[in-house]
Order: sequence, then C-alpha cells, then structure tokens
Amino acid sequence: MSQRQVLQVFEQYQKARTQFVQMVAELATRPQNIETLQNAGVMSLLRPLLLDVVPTIQQTAALALGRLANYNDDLAEAVVKGDILPQLVYSLAEQNRFYKKAAAFVLRAVGKHSPQLAQAIVDCGALDTLVICLEDFDPGVKEAAAWALGYIARHNTELSQAVVDAGAIPLLVLCIQEPEIALKRIAASALSDISKHSPELAQTVVDAGAIAHLAQMILNPDAKLKRQVLSALSQIAKHSVDLAEMVVEAEIFPVVLTCLKDKDEYVKKNACTLIREIAKHTPELSQLIVNAGGVAAVIDCIGSCKGNIRLPGIMLLGYVAAHSENLAMAVIISKGVPQLSICLSEEPEDHIKAAAAWALGQLGRHTPEHARAVAVTNTLPVLLSLYMSPESSEDLQVKSKKAIKNILQKCTYLPALEPFLYDAPPNILKHVVGQFSKVLPHDSKARRLFVTSGGLKKVQEIKAEPGSLLQEYINSINNCYPEEIVRYGAGLGISVLQCFQ
Repeated sequence: MSQRQVLQVFEQYQKARTQFVQMVAELATRPQNIETLQNAGVMSLLRPLLLDVVPTIQQTAALALGRLANYNDDLAEAVVKGDILPQLVYSLAEQNRFYKKAAAFVLRAVGKHSPQLAQAIVDCGALDTLVICLEDFDPGVKEAAAWALGYIARHNTELSQAVVDAGAIPLLVLCIQEPEIALKRIAASALSDISKHSPELAQTVVDAGAIAHLAQMILNPDAKLKRQVLSALSQIAKHSVDLAEMVVEAEIFPVVLTCLKDKDEYVKKNACTLIREIAKHTPELSQLIVNAGGVAAVIDCIGSCKGNIRLPGIMLLGYVAAHSENLAMAVIISKGVPQLSICLSEEPEDHIKAAAAWALGQLGRHTPEHARAVAVTNTLPVLLSLYMSPESSEDLQVKSKKAIKNILQKCTYLPALEPFLYDAPPNILKHVVGQFSKVLPHDSKARRLFVTSGGLKKVQEIKAEPGSLLQEYINSINNCYPEEIVRYGAGLGISVLQCFQ
C-alpha cells in the first residue's frame, strides 16, 4: 500500500470519530433519544474520545457528555462511575478555551442533580481548577466555571463552604464587574447560591465587597441580571439584622421600588422578596420601608400580578403588620386589606390563600380599629368558609382559624360578627359570643339591634356546657336584658324597643 493509502485509513477513522461525536451531541439534545443512547453504551464510547488527539473531537465528546449528564441523575451517575471526572479536571487545566467551556459544562451538569454528585466533583479536585478558570482571559470560560461553582454551592452549607475555601468569592465579585452581561448574571447567581445557606457564608460574600457592586446593578436594563442581583441581595439580607442593615446602607431605597413596576414578573417577585427579607427583622427596618413608600408600592405590585409572583408581597405585608399597631395601620391606610382580601378569594393555590389569611390575621389582631378595618371588607366569612372546607389544605385551615381568632378577639364591629352566630362551629362561636358579651353591656344601641336582628334569640338556642366559658358569655349577654326579653327574644316587637327608651 502506498503512503497515501495508509494515511487515508487514518483520515477515514478521524472522520468517523468526528461524525460520531457530532451526531451523539446532536441526538443528546432531544429527550426522546436519551434512553436509546444510554442502552447503546454511549458513555463508555465517549470516554476515550475525551483524550482524542483531535481537539474538536475532545470538545464535542465533552459537550455530548454534558448534555447527557444534564438530562437525569442516572446519566450523571454514569459519568461519575465511568471515572470520567478526573480526566475532565485534568483537561480543564491543560486544554484550550473551547474544551474548558465544554468540561465545565459537564461538571455543572453532573453537580446540579444532588449533593452526592456535587460532592463527587469536589472529591476529584475540580474546585481549584474551576476557580483558576474564573481568572481565564475568555469570558465564556469564566461564565462556565462560575455556573459550575454555583450549581455545586446551591445544595448545602458544606458544599458552599468548599467553594468558598477554594477562593471563589473574590473572583466571582470581580466577574460581576466585567462588561459581559451573561457573565454578570451567572456570577451574581453563584453569589446568591453561596449566600443562602448561613449567615457566615453570606458574611464572606459581604466581606468581599459584593453588596455595593450588586446594588449598582439594580437599575440595569437586563431583566435576567436584575433577577439575579435582587436574589443575591435578598439571600444576604435574610439571615440577620446586621446583614439586612448592610444591604439597606447600600442605598437600595427607593431605587429597588422601581423594580416593582418592571415588565418582568420575576424581577417583581425578587424585588418583593428582597423588601420582605429586610422588613421581617425589626420594626425599625419595616418603618424605613414604609417611609420610602415601599408598602404602597408592594400593594400596587400585588394588584398587578397573579399566582406565586404575589406571594412574597403578601408575606411582606404580614411581617410589617406583625411588628406594631402603627405599622399595621400604615398597611391598612395604604389599602392593603382589600388587596389581601382579593388574593384570599381569587387565588386558586392554597398556600397563597394561607399566606393572605396569615397576613390579614396580623393586620386585625392589634386593636378594635384594626379588626374593624379587616371585618368591613367581608373577609371573615371567606376565612370561615376556608377553615370549614374539607377541600382546604391543613395549613390553610390552621392559618384561617388563627386569623379568625386574632381578628375576633379584637373585633367590636358587631354587624360583622352576627353572621358567625349562625355559621360558626363551636370553637369559633365561643370567641364570637365572647365579643358580644364585651360590647353589649356598654352599648344600648347595639343591645337594641341585637334583639331586633334575631341575634339574642340565636344566642338562646346555643347549647353550652354548664360552667363553661361559653355559658359565662351567654349569661353575661342575658344579664344586659330584662328577663322577659331573654325569654321571648325578638318576638316581643314594639315592647322590645320600649325597654331601651
């Protein structure tokens, strides 16, 4: 055979390898092909191609592996068991930027599925190499490395600490200052994933100077970047008063309130989440948010969206209201009660209804004035029906019951209470009758209306255990009236009214 014919054999072999990896990488983009590829032993065929003499074959083999591992944890597990990770880590340090991106993609795809798979990546020494890639000249390599580190860190405190110990945070903070939007997004997301687990991890992000750089990007026109920035700030602020105050000191108010009007639903949600995480800590931080116009802006935001996007805003109103009478009144004045009532009635998801019920309970529990503000919106019957409905989740029933109790114990607005005499179960009825027993002895007009509306007659029909608290309340109500009124209820007509002249 001539030299040309010999070389032709090698060319054909190279062409076949190239065609194979390209085809597998293409097939791996479609979920319906995954099982067939797996059954055909694709992993063991791709592994030697990671060491191929031709760089493009190496890169495409890595890309194909990444796509397969990304699909499910079984395939990711196969990458680990196939002893492919050490080879990837070795090549990550040695190869060109195209291979580095593909290798980091495989590590990310494996690490995202579970803490165990992420730990396997840590155990094979990948973190140090990924951190080195954060200093690469190519922004795409930095982005791929940041993405892999974030996916490892998001699982738990230990993995997040491992990423910190490898020296990732200062470099991620540098990455959010780079001009490339995609790199900023991924670096902010990774900082968010690291910060979320503990105050100590969040503090390491703060100590690297991240807050000031994140705060400057709140007004960036890129919606996906804003989502990640707001998420990172809320993951820092949620842990403690000190961390929340550091976020506030970066002058995020009133700038962050513009995000509540953003076209992107998740920017709205993350902005509400950030404000909620600050408000929950102290009355002073809640007051700062009220003074900045934050509560009114959040109420408008809740009105402009639906579903889970509303949830952090609903919870924020509950947290603010829980701190003090004045803060609860600030929510009421900003028309928070009607908006929460709409959420309670409209939202199909029980967990959102439960949050709205809890928030309404926090608003109504302070004084009779607060309770009346909730009661006049006809919210109490809705809460009662949710509490009594067998279709409501256990959490919704518990939160509705607690809200009813909170509001009833302060409510002296009797027109809102009277329907409960007819509809409420015994455990709620006790609180309703208790409120009537507090108000009627001191209000002659209310006593008259209570008879003519049939309320007194209804109270006489209640079967209470002798000596029980409910019986004491009934006796207290009866003692407000002459004996014949109690005996005949509203049936006495005009003579009833004469008794109150």
